[in-house]
Amino acid sequence: MRVVIQRVSESSVKVENEIVGKIGKGLMLLIGVDETDEQADADWLVKKILDVRVFSDDEGKMNHSVKDINGEILCISQFTLISDYKKGNRPSYIKAAKPEKAIPLFEYFKNEMKKSGLKTESGIFGADMKVSLINDGPVTLVFDSKTKL
Repeated sequence: MRVVIQRVSESSVKVENEIVGKIGKGLMLLIGVDETDEQADADWLVKKILDVRVFSDDEGKMNHSVKDINGEILCISQFTLISDYKKGNRPSYIKAAKPEKAIPLFEYFKNEMKKSGLKTESGIFGADMKVSLINDGPVTLVFDSKTKL
């Protein structure tokens, strides 16, 4: 799994002009599921994301996690994160998990995030989504369960 993490002051997602997910201060996550991913990949990412210290303390140092600040989380599925762009000019998404595998793993990831007690919202898997955010910092990280980066 590959996750792009953005520290936000607010974020929302619309489907067919209706807001289906909205958060305040916290993390907006773009989540791509690879065909070889399993629950262990999701488990590693959930723990890593909940514990990563990207929020400032009183001295302006990034010493707090989203749990520490009681932040909120918005999960957005994004298969294009699992792209192969090495050959030609059109990325290939052949390594992205098919919906029958990706949907349950995305739902599992989202439910594990909810277990943290933090407000956790999401878009709709496979829908044409319009995502808005105010990137705070900006602070953007990319975590990949295959490389543990």
